[in-house]
Amino acid sequence: MIACMTAREIAPATGRLGVLTPGMGAVASTFIAGVIAARQGLKPPIGSISQMAHIRLGTRDENRNPMIREFVPLAELDDLVFGGWDPISSNALEAARTSGVLENDDLNAISSELEAIVPMEAVFDQRWVSKLDGVRVKPIANKWEQALALIDDIARFKRDNECDRLVMVWCGSTEAYHEPSAVHASVATFEQGLKDDDPNISPSQIYAYAALQSDVPFANGAPNLSVDLDCMIELAKARRVPIAGKDFKTGQTMMKTLLAPGLKARMLGLRGWYSTNILGNRDGEVLDDPENFKSKEVSKLGVLDTILQPETYPDLYGEIDHVVRINYYPPRGDNKEGWDNIDIFGWLGYPMQIKVDFLCRDSILAAPIVLDLALFMDLAARAGESGVQEWLSFYLKAPQAAGEQAAEHDLFIQQTKLKNTLREWMGEQPVTHSEAG
Repeated sequence: MIACMTAREIAPATGRLGVLTPGMGAVASTFIAGVIAARQGLKPPIGSISQMAHIRLGTRDENRNPMIREFVPLAELDDLVFGGWDPISSNALEAARTSGVLENDDLNAISSELEAIVPMEAVFDQRWVSKLDGVRVKPIANKWEQALALIDDIARFKRDNECDRLVMVWCGSTEAYHEPSAVHASVATFEQGLKDDDPNISPSQIYAYAALQSDVPFANGAPNLSVDLDCMIELAKARRVPIAGKDFKTGQTMMKTLLAPGLKARMLGLRGWYSTNILGNRDGEVLDDPENFKSKEVSKLGVLDTILQPETYPDLYGEIDHVVRINYYPPRGDNKEGWDNIDIFGWLGYPMQIKVDFLCRDSILAAPIVLDLALFMDLAARAGESGVQEWLSFYLKAPQAAGEQAAEHDLFIQQTKLKNTLREWMGEQPVTHSEAG
């Protein structure tokens, strides 16, 4: 007998939803341009699960397979309002033209809308992104005052644009690697650290603090520490605000989460996985600094162990050489090339190889993730959720766990978790086998 499920009470998505992006470079401008094009009927929002995917309900013979956006009460694309901060670009059109992701024909059709989106002056510290020079930066030295200025920005944006709700998605550059320190232990120590200008507090953490204090859900699209800190988890729970992180799962790592589960399903061994990338956009320039690259390297290296479980399968995955490299190569621009050499072995230990050459477009893959995270984080807030939203791990390279157990990295398990969360909230039974449809 199938138990009856009770639907979650979810507040309706009435009014306007403001989407704030710290960082309005290649990713954010591509995201904004794509949404504007989609709502004008110029291009479909390809790559967006929230807009393009269906979700199966019940058993197959029931033939219930609605689109996700018709099944759950998401904000409409027409109700989105865009804003953010950037230390370099003066408007979204300039950012889009500078990044070179989109062709002029696509930009010309929506140029007036993009030009009207002017980012606010940023909280910026070159010690965290040594390869960039900020020219549109708040003239405020103290970190506590910077946080208060961001809180004022958030309130003013909401008021001036007549938004009912806001979400924030970090689209800024990868910050230099660092470990949590004493200042991150609690909200109290973090706030004192802001007042004391503690050098361990990065700009992304100041944005996260400002968002949570403003009751704005925050998702981190880069590998740096932001909401995956004890102080931010405490603050998110105290203010009952959803958080999610980290690092958009786009090119090479997306391929790993596709391929590694297949190798494990077939019980094929893995001896080594060498990954290298070349890219020439702002992200590539930032990652040319060893400390910024280390943040990305740690994020990328974590995926295989979680999927392959070497402690459970030592004969197959106990001795893996996993190497990740990123090289800044300006001629490639945003069109990143990810090359993988995968050394596997099979019956009687005989070796085989897989080679993957993924000529991807980084911001084209990231843009629909920004949209989905914004819409689903808003949905989570209206559903009464707070704290870490592990069900959104599908979109992230280094997903933040909600409990003691490590977050899942297998893309197909993550997809099931995402859809089952939506089913549960809408009073439908989970699907525990095929996700077909």
